Parts: sequence; structure tokens; C-alpha cells
Amino acid sequence: MTAPITEAEWAEARRTATEVLPGVVDKLGLPKALIKYQAQVLELLESTACRVLFVEKSRRIGLTFGFASYAALRAGRAKSAGGMDVMYISYSQEMTREFIDACAMWARAFSNAALAVDEFLFDDSDKDGERSINAFRIRFASGFEILALSSAPRTLRGKQGVVMIDEAAFVDSLPELLKAALAFLMWGGQVVVCSTHNGTENEFNKQIQDILAGRSKYSHIRIDFDQALKDGLYERICLVNGREWTPEGEAQWRQEIIDFYGEGADEELFCIPTMGSGAWLSAPLIEARMTEDAPVIRMELPLDYLQKSRLERSLLMLPFATAVKKAIEGLDRERRHALGFDFARVADLSVVKLLSIDRLLKRRSALTLEMRNVPGDEQKQLVEMILRGAPRLVGAAFDATGMGWTVAEDMGRIFGFRENNGLIDPIKFSVDWYRFNMPPLKAAFEDDAIALTRDDDHLTDLRLVKVIAGVPRVPDLRSGAGNKKRHGDYAVALALAHFASRHQWGEFDYMSIQDLQKIAAEAGEDDDIQFGRRHW
Repeated sequence: MTAPITEAEWAEARRTATEVLPGVVDKLGLPKALIKYQAQVLELLESTACRVLFVEKSRRIGLTFGFASYAALRAGRAKSAGGMDVMYISYSQEMTREFIDACAMWARAFSNAALAVDEFLFDDSDKDGERSINAFRIRFASGFEILALSSAPRTLRGKQGVVMIDEAAFVDSLPELLKAALAFLMWGGQVVVCSTHNGTENEFNKQIQDILAGRSKYSHIRIDFDQALKDGLYERICLVNGREWTPEGEAQWRQEIIDFYGEGADEELFCIPTMGSGAWLSAPLIEARMTEDAPVIRMELPLDYLQKSRLERSLLMLPFATAVKKAIEGLDRERRHALGFDFARVADLSVVKLLSIDRLLKRRSALTLEMRNVPGDEQKQLVEMILRGAPRLVGAAFDATGMGWTVAEDMGRIFGFRENNGLIDPIKFSVDWYRFNMPPLKAAFEDDAIALTRDDDHLTDLRLVKVIAGVPRVPDLRSGAGNKKRHGDYAVALALAHFASRHQWGEFDYMSIQDLQKIAAEAGEDDDIQFGRRHW
């Protein structure tokens, strides 16, 4: 169960948040009709770029109430202003009645505002809208309607407008329902899919993962319980119920709700689908992508390395430095490259992963360097050698947690940090980093957009990634035996390299006249080449 902070910590955080702006509540007077997250969703829907919106949300945060205001506004408009029918679908009749009631409330409020300027939202013979509102339908003077429909896909056939699918993860056949709803886009319609989660294998979560992976261009917003509270959910509850809001009262109420949901709190409140079973990537899928023949250099120094003389240390380093240099010389200079570096010093491996990007944008393994018991200075030397030698390097993502920051910092001094248009991107790992950056990597495996070197240890590392609290990451488990254990280090380095490969970088390079003359001479051509006379 997810309970990120204690009741006391939440009270203190909320007190601090409200004290930083003294007097603001008094100046604002009564709160706006919509809570911040409700308004953000409506703002997205009003955008012309938002044709399909997926919303993953906490249970009972009043988002349906916000959708009802949008439905009333959309159906009440003239066609020239973008008006159209709005169809609401849910898995229960009680929810559809609740939605229509909320729409009726908004419609009456908007009707009163319209009457003030001599306009009519309902037919002018029925200004209060009572004859236009029934249990499952509201008719507007614009000619459009709000309809509450069953979740059977056939109910959408022959209709056109805005489709709202509420608690989509719980309808009988979401894939078929989406197929019918998305057809509305052809004539300018809009589709809204909103739900709490119902397991990792549910179609709703699969659609969310496709959006996060970049395979789907739909719009997306995530509102969990804590975000709703920060935006004013409990303050609104206090207002409606005539209670005084206090940070301590909110903290107590929050903990009561979490305790009520118990083991289901992660899924019901914090937008984390129930954990799936098994590994994140299947062994057959990983092996199917192991088609590249690229060097894998495994380096291990003796435990007493630092006690040896400078000459002895140099002799121990020489074979590995030579192997790295040779691997760099063999890289395809026509391809762009991206690097990921997962740092370790004592128990685990440091792994450098270099990917090349071909003309079809397929990521291919170019070089893997694994280092065990290698001091920080020696790691920096080898990493710098790879960074300097990798052709057309588009970016490098470094594990910057713990001691890893020292390597990222030193490389940033040399090559610049990404935030300042440099190459080095120091990554402080977090749940959200994994949440947003692991789906694109999985999509690359599923879409045959990545090619790796066949290696048993790398297969094991990738199989070690599990879905933990709805997020794919490496658990606190190790594989292997004795002092050769692994902690999914290759998987982390690969994720970093893939992340870096998606940066929108471009490199401008040049070739000197001397190099051009040398190439021409080797080709047996006239070496009297002047700048501008020949294109290379």
C-alpha cells in the first residue's frame, strides 16, 4: 500500500503550503466553482489539439462533476461555436443518473446566466429546463443533447459528438467500445476516457502505457489522491459540509480514507494498477532482440588494486583501455550514438552502455563495458575515453544518485550538462522517472526497434525488472553467486542509454582539408583538393 508520508507529516506540509500566501483566501473570497484539477481537465478538453484524452485518477475526487459542466457547455452551444451531442457511458446505471443530475445542475446555472443577456439555453417555452431534462437525456435549444448510454458498443453506432467513457477500466469490453468511439473523430468529435485502475493487464492501463511509451499520441493527465488534496479537494468538502478546514483535520481525513481502502489504496487512490505477475519483459522477447554482434568488455580489478604501485596499476589497466580503444575505433561513424552509465563501486557492477542509432531509428548495441571493483578515477578515465571517441554523440545519461554524482559531475565539467546545452544528463532516480521512461524501452522491445548483443548475464538483468507498485523497476534482489552477484545493472544502464537516445540533439561536425586530401590520396584521386570544390 502507498502512504508516502505520515498523518503528522501531511498536516505540517499542508500548513506550510497555506501559510506561504497569507491572506490569499480572504482576498479571493468564495472559491471558484471548479477545483484546480477539474479546471485543468476542462482546459485540456477546450483545446483544439485535444481530440482524445485519457485520465487516470483517484476514486471519488469529483471529476465527473467537472465533466458534467463541460458536457452542458458543449451541448448548449450553437453548432457554429463548436456545439455537438455529448454521450456519457459508464458501467452502472447509478453513475449515469448521477452524471445527468450534475449536468442538469450546471445547465440550470448556465441557463440563468444566459437569460441575463436574453439568450436561451433551453427552449424558450421552458426556461427552467424542466421539460427538457429527464433521467437519461437533456435537450438544449441549440438542437444538441446530453445522452446517457449503456456500455454496449452498439449504442454508439450511428451517432456523432463527444463521447465520455467514465470508469472505463470496469466496462465489459473497452477495446470494442474504444473502436466505436474513436470513429467519432472522423467528423470532428472528441473522446474522453476516464478511470481508476483495474489491474496492469486491463485495456485501460495498456492504453496509458502506450501513451507514456510514445506509441499513442493521445492526451493524458494523472490525478492521484494527494494531488487532489493539494488542489483543494478536502477544502471543498469542508465548504460543502459547513466545516472549518484545518491542516490537522485534512491529515486525519486523508489517513482515514487510506486506512479504509487498506491494501486497495494504491489502486483506488494513487493511480497504481495492481501488480502484474512475472517479469516485465519475457525471456523469448528479450532473446528475439539479441541479434547484434557488438563488443562486451568485462573488467575486474583485484581487491588490493589500490595498494599496488603506480606501474602495476597501469599494467592492470592497459588491457582494458586497449580493448575499449579498439571497440571505439570499430564504431560506425555514420550513426549517432547515445550513452547510459549506471555507477557502482562495492557490491554491484558499473555498466557503460553505448547504443547506436541507425537511419531507421533502430537502437543497436555498440559497446558494453562492465566494471567490478574499479575505483572512481579509473572509471572516469574509461568513460571519458568512450565519450570522446563515440561518433555523433547525441547525449549521455548518468546515474547521479549517491556516489554516481561524482562521475556525472566531472563528465559535466568536460562535456557540459544537458540543461546548459551540453551532453551530460545526471539522473536522480525516482518512481516517476521509471514510470515515464521504462514504457518507451519496453515499446522498443515489442516493436523490434532495439537490437542487443546475445549475452546470458544481460538476459538475467533484464528479466530481473519487475512491476513494483505499478511501476517497472529493479527490485532489491540480486542474481548470481558469491562475489559475482548482479543487481540488474545492465538493465538500468540500457534504460539510461535509451533515454539519452531519445534526446533531440544534433551535432555539427567538420573535416579538415588535410583529412580530405588524405582520403583522396588513399582513393587514388587528385590530392589537390581546395575547400568548396568537392562535397564530402
